[in-house]
Amino acid sequence: MKFSLFVHMERIDPAQSEVQLYEEMVELCRIADEGGFHAIWTGEHHGMAFTIAPNPLLNLVDLARRTKNVRLGTGTVIAPFWHPIKLAGEAAMADIISGGRIDLGVARGAYGFEYERVSPGLDAWTAGQKMREMIPALKGLWAGDYAHDGQFWKFPKTTSCPRPQQAELPIWVAARDPNSHEFAVANGCNVQVTPMALGDDEVQSLMDKFNAACAKFPEQPRPKIMCLRHTYVADSEEDAMEGARELSVFFNYFAAWFRNDRPIDGGLIAEMSAAEMEAFPQYAPEVLRKNHIVGQAPEVIERVKSYEAMGYDEFSIWIDSMMPFERKKASLERFIKDVMPAFS
Repeated sequence: MKFSLFVHMERIDPAQSEVQLYEEMVELCRIADEGGFHAIWTGEHHGMAFTIAPNPLLNLVDLARRTKNVRLGTGTVIAPFWHPIKLAGEAAMADIISGGRIDLGVARGAYGFEYERVSPGLDAWTAGQKMREMIPALKGLWAGDYAHDGQFWKFPKTTSCPRPQQAELPIWVAARDPNSHEFAVANGCNVQVTPMALGDDEVQSLMDKFNAACAKFPEQPRPKIMCLRHTYVADSEEDAMEGARELSVFFNYFAAWFRNDRPIDGGLIAEMSAAEMEAFPQYAPEVLRKNHIVGQAPEVIERVKSYEAMGYDEFSIWIDSMMPFERKKASLERFIKDVMPAFS
């Protein structure tokens, strides 16, 4: 089992400085790198202060100069917002700058808010089809002298300039439904999954879909699969419940962005009241305390070992959580000190 950190700049309070948020993100990445983590992942979002991440490759290039050991992954780029030639070249340049440490996670995107602004008229189905057309094109461009005549993009013979330092960047596909798992496996891609706010039954279900996809394409080497999950290593049960309360706020705002039905000013969604959040019992602190990996080190070890037993190759801590920076930092340090040795 390998461990990674999934991190954005995260904000719901206009008083928070974006400069300070970036410095805090870099500090968490430094701790993960020095603590023996395998990778750092950061995503792509636009116009949303909730997850400030307009270009993950830009962040990863900066982190390449601030870290020594970790791989650096996009978790994820939003395929329909890119042209294949542009993404192939920029990802390859990032790979050269980082010394061959880039992994490219690709997804269709999920927020209607972003579709409306970056690609008006785009829907989730079309976004998914663009992702499926994008991935073979990237591989062709990195190989060189590749022409494309697809539904969404057409271009004559082209080679990615530059080409990656790695022979080919590892590509990861964010997958949930069986078709997405099958596409990833059939195309030689690794798989990223997240159970969101659901419990371990969903974690097992996602692994079952992955295994079924691998069985359907036995001629393909088995790819890697990563589980992305909110995790908080507490120093007491009281501290664990505080972490669950903070996650409750996070998921209520997360869901509100998906619903796309609240006023947004300055990139910030209108503040949610306690009564509004209580209307969504699936995000109650008691539910998230059970579903997510929140607890003291022995409980965290037991839960993560159960994921390892399911067959997951990588466990990624989704550290965005509405927690103050010092609480995130303390949890990450406890994970390194008290949890990771159990997997060495």
